[in-house]
Amino acid sequence: MKTTITAGCVIRLDGQTGSYQASLTSMKDCAEEGVYYVRLLLTAPAPVVPPELSLKWSVPAVDVQGLWHPSVERSRGLVPDWWQGFSSRATSSAPVISLYGNRGNNVFTFACSDVLHPVELHAGLHEETSCFHCSVTVCAEPGPPVAHLEVVLRLDTRSHPYYEALRGVGEWWAGLPGCEPSPVPEAAREPMYSTWYSFHQQLEPEAVEAECCLAAAMGCKTVIVDDGWQTSDEARGYAYCGDWRVSVDKIPDLKAHVAGIHDLGMKFMLWYAVPFIGKHSEAWDRFKDKLLYVNEAMGAGVADPRYPEVREYLTGIYEQAVRDWDLDGFKLDFVDSFYAAKDSPPGKGAGQDTISVPEAVDKLLSGIISRLRRLKPDILIEFRQNYIGPLMRKYGNMFRAGDCPNDALQNRMKTIDIRLICGSTPAHADMLMWNPRETPAAAALQFINVLFSVPQISVRLDRLPQEHAALLFFWLSFWREHREVLLEGRLEPLHPELLYPLVIARTAQQWVIAAYQDTVIPLPGDLPDRVQVVNGTLLTRLVLELDRVSGPLDITVRDCQGTVTAEYTLNWNSGVYSLEVPAAGVITLQRVRGDRA
Repeated sequence: MKTTITAGCVIRLDGQTGSYQASLTSMKDCAEEGVYYVRLLLTAPAPVVPPELSLKWSVPAVDVQGLWHPSVERSRGLVPDWWQGFSSRATSSAPVISLYGNRGNNVFTFACSDVLHPVELHAGLHEETSCFHCSVTVCAEPGPPVAHLEVVLRLDTRSHPYYEALRGVGEWWAGLPGCEPSPVPEAAREPMYSTWYSFHQQLEPEAVEAECCLAAAMGCKTVIVDDGWQTSDEARGYAYCGDWRVSVDKIPDLKAHVAGIHDLGMKFMLWYAVPFIGKHSEAWDRFKDKLLYVNEAMGAGVADPRYPEVREYLTGIYEQAVRDWDLDGFKLDFVDSFYAAKDSPPGKGAGQDTISVPEAVDKLLSGIISRLRRLKPDILIEFRQNYIGPLMRKYGNMFRAGDCPNDALQNRMKTIDIRLICGSTPAHADMLMWNPRETPAAAALQFINVLFSVPQISVRLDRLPQEHAALLFFWLSFWREHREVLLEGRLEPLHPELLYPLVIARTAQQWVIAAYQDTVIPLPGDLPDRVQVVNGTLLTRLVLELDRVSGPLDITVRDCQGTVTAEYTLNWNSGVYSLEVPAAGVITLQRVRGDRA
């Protein structure tokens, strides 16, 4: 049995290596004290299929409050060692687990360099010893024969904030060969309008253009036209996907429709369900024998990308769409449906060029992006959670939160989860919607909960009550004014076990703080020139705590529609202060400079 000692752990290699010669070595990061690497190297005299192997070790359960993983959702609690672990592959989640403490401090974060193939991760509590049994299992499904295989495990034991540990993992992934993130077009960092919740499949080009006219006036720079453009069927299934021709019953002239949107100063993105070949499509007869599996409930099969013919067909669809309709981007959906099911045909069959589905998906997505960028270098590509891992950053330049209509808390949780590992790739909120009968403050909470991501709007703007239109205009303006700190500032999402009730973004010049529960908001150290404190609740006060004399501060209080409700100057000592603020309002603390000070 191969073992190595690092980070205070005995790490052992578990499994049969077969004809491979295995080596297990460890090293410290010279630049970052407390970061360690374990390198598993397999070599064989001739290519063979790599066996399933696991790296296993134990960590004492000392000062561990919760567990974070990209697809953990609301369940942040600790799990026993007999529970199932977490899986990842290129198009689903990412291979990292963070064990964090009661103060949001990192206790032990580990990540794997194999971001393409299926990987199983586990950190379960062993009850008899009160230790976490941790493991990373690679080659979890058969891959192509190779003579050389290298996997690196990254371990972070530093007692710094958990979000800093995860940021470090994201930066490490981005530096791995083949994982260089896509450039981010400026439009990917601008608010967008989506037709999904506002129109669903009942698309009308005149109505969409009217909505875009209103959205553009509010600051939205792109429209995403979602499902429905490709079919007259409105049963919400996928049986008509695969041909990707415009339903002329709904959109008689898509090129003219796109041109109309461009005339408003907005870009145009179009939705595609990438893998689906519907049973009612013309493509079904052509590809019904080249499917990974069939989903009867959806009325569609999942195309098998191991066939070059399949990859070329799908890639050609998107190329032709850009040429014919002058599209600016694509919402490429359901790419996590590409996987080998139990009844999937084995590779390497006649006509296939690889037995590995993950490697075939990499060829497909890499080819799509490469060829689209030749047509438009700043092409926009959106992927939806959970396909938000390191390799997806190579293919796309927007990551959107998974569907959570009308659920502000879920949207906050999902966008922050994406932000923790996505680096410079913009995290987008799930499309904002709410009932027009909501109070303005309650409706504003939908926006406030996604402040630290790029907003997408999906309400019928032409039907909004006037007070709702006013709040949306205000918060879009607020977001655009403070975009630099919201998207690029140092992000500090506190209390992950409580789904981030307090989130802070900082630059040297400004802080933006959003409180989503009745909590004391710390303002430690010297304050910058401006601090925005957002009331993410329906309460009418915020409690701030200073640890030193503030100097004179101009205070401006606004309600959820941006109306100023109070202005005054304060000179605080250290201590706790309660400030009145309207529900879903915002307080601006502006340092007084010059003669006034």
